Amino acid sequence: MARLLLLLLAAIGLCLAQAPAPFEVTEASIAQIHAEMRAGRLTCRQLVSQYLRRIDAYDKNGPAINAIVQVNPAAAQQADELDRRFTQSGFIGPLHCVPVIVKENFETVGLQSANGSLSLAGFVSAKDAFQVRRIKEAGGLVLAKSNMAEWAFSPYETVSSILPGYTKNPYAPDRSTAGSSGGTAAAVAASFGAAGLGTDTGNSIRGPSSHQALVGIRSTRGLTSRGGVIPLALLADIAGPMARSVADAVAVFQVIVGEDPDDPVTAAAHGRKLPRYADALLVTGLQGARIGVLRQAYKSDTTDPEVEQVFYKALGDLRRAGAAVIDPATIEGLDAIKRPESMGPCMGFKYDINRFLAAHADTLPVKSLADVIKSGRFHPSVRFRLEQAEKGPANGPDSPECQADTSYRERLRSAVNKTMDALRLDAFVYPTWSNPPRLIGDLNTPHGDNSQLFSPVTGFPAINVPMGYTRGGRLPAGMTFYGRAWSESTLIRLAYAYEQATHHRRPPVSTPPLR
Repeated sequence: MARLLLLLLAAIGLCLAQAPAPFEVTEASIAQIHAEMRAGRLTCRQLVSQYLRRIDAYDKNGPAINAIVQVNPAAAQQADELDRRFTQSGFIGPLHCVPVIVKENFETVGLQSANGSLSLAGFVSAKDAFQVRRIKEAGGLVLAKSNMAEWAFSPYETVSSILPGYTKNPYAPDRSTAGSSGGTAAAVAASFGAAGLGTDTGNSIRGPSSHQALVGIRSTRGLTSRGGVIPLALLADIAGPMARSVADAVAVFQVIVGEDPDDPVTAAAHGRKLPRYADALLVTGLQGARIGVLRQAYKSDTTDPEVEQVFYKALGDLRRAGAAVIDPATIEGLDAIKRPESMGPCMGFKYDINRFLAAHADTLPVKSLADVIKSGRFHPSVRFRLEQAEKGPANGPDSPECQADTSYRERLRSAVNKTMDALRLDAFVYPTWSNPPRLIGDLNTPHGDNSQLFSPVTGFPAINVPMGYTRGGRLPAGMTFYGRAWSESTLIRLAYAYEQATHHRRPPVSTPPLR
């Protein structure tokens, strides 16, 4: 009997030793996920379960990153359906079973879209935002909705009235995630999902990506739709991908670009032959490139010496990879290109949010900005900005303010293009932020945000890519590649070649692989 028991235990041990280890989702790429599925070693249900385990272990427990507002309760059921369809006919699209984290200002069927504000709590749209729909059509799965700076107001921190407490930076949980897409950034950095969607009016894809060692793409205005995204300021709002690698960001980006009748600005893409952006993923992409250092974007009295040191090393890496670095690449007359401070807003938050609320009056608990303020259901930190917006004018597109704003934007576009032509540049580069992530709650020390001017005002594209770390290797820093309108393929080529030459991305220690 004892001998039989020993043989049985030995057989069990042999089986366990031969059983494949579960697929490790920490830092997993879309290509790796799909390779495992093709090989029959991973199902969509298993993949989703692994990500949900990480959310359970680390978002409200452990380091308590506090990035997730709501997990999709139908995620497991949707994963089973994707597995069924895969068994029948293979992948249903390029993002088959890619679990995506979606910022809470995207309308999403079955999930709340409250824009971080209690005043919109309970709003569940009957339709998906354009980009969410495109991701689903490509086989992707919305795994969770992420926390955001309420109303997308703050580029500096991620705090809202929907989710108590701050979202923490997984690289240093006492540090800020930046804003307003800090929840998506923290979740993707901590491997709560494979990729994410954020929005960027002045900073909010690129800044959080910089703070969390991610790749974030802000497109040319008109290439990607904001349809179904709660607006902050439609003259500058952009929605787009955040991911742990250039290749993954590009995989999502390819799916979400294109014309949308619900967003008139995308008419600019009508008839334009959009490239296959993956063709730009070339390790030799920096060879022969001409890149200008835009010191005007980042150089100030408060620029952190460590960030500058990391950036100078990045410039050396660009040169070693074959690029000609023109330093400085100065935009002549930049100081004279200013919007008069006495001029009122051109459209902006009051104009845009009132139109959005009115269009959803049958499903939203508030109908206007005035109703929001009257409700008192918002974080105390945003009261002043809400009240100031309500007191100010709602200048429409035909107002003198908008005419002046249009002239200002065109003058800056012209100056940027003139410099790029004169120096024969493929792109500019600069540190995305001039200072490391601040301590949570600190709004006094220099923030270092360099993203508010060039891309938002011109409507030209910009990509953040990790460039290294400061403070003893703890705190991520990012570099921006910025270029002409419709030059996404060029920026992707440069960013990918730099990423592959340096491999700065590494996982945060606060959210390690689960046993």
